[in-house]
Amino acid sequence: MTATEPGAPAAPVWLRAEPPRVRRKPPLTLERIVELAVSVLDEQGIEGLTMRCLAQRLDVTATALYWHVKTKDDVLDLAVDHIFGDVPIPDDGDDWTEDIRVLIRAWRGAMLRHPWAPKLIGRPMLGPNVLARTEFLQSALVRGGCRGLHLAVATRMLANYVIGASLTEATWRRTADPGMRAAARDHVAASADTYPTLSASGHLDDTRWDDDLLFEEGLGAIIRAAVRTGTPD
Repeated sequence: MTATEPGAPAAPVWLRAEPPRVRRKPPLTLERIVELAVSVLDEQGIEGLTMRCLAQRLDVTATALYWHVKTKDDVLDLAVDHIFGDVPIPDDGDDWTEDIRVLIRAWRGAMLRHPWAPKLIGRPMLGPNVLARTEFLQSALVRGGCRGLHLAVATRMLANYVIGASLTEATWRRTADPGMRAAARDHVAASADTYPTLSASGHLDDTRWDDDLLFEEGLGAIIRAAVRTGTPD
């Protein structure tokens, strides 16, 4: 009888071949939870994200998930801060207005890549990525002469503008196919007698003014207003 035959005594541990390694699941971490939550939000939106769905996708028990995050609101706050990490913080340049433009353009880009995000920005945002970028925005405005109430007003003007523009664009892109856009444009044009100003201004006519152009022009107007706001009386 050899050591390999059934019933043979086991060989000493030092002489036994090492058993094949079993690939175990990666440990559950906050980073894994948030990365998966962002993927689910991108696929299914805010309504499609549930704690049960998240636990199933992570292949963990609900108890394990709740060890890291207590509520869905926790997950949403973490997800928003996570995507803000993709917004580069520019180096301070000679032109503070251009520094703001670079930041706000990237902010808009992040929210358009994750169209669920603009709906959540109104929540208190205390994550390190959001705060770091807001700090940069305010520091640029301070370099431009904004202080006190003027600084708070200018910050809100810029933040509300980029959030509102991103929400409008994200919603329009998600719900309106090219045919619907053309129908909206034609409706305004066909009602020129009723809406003469809208018709003349190209309202809803994205063949005349595209979203990027409108956003850039609007951003410039907001920055010019911020400059005037920050100028001492």
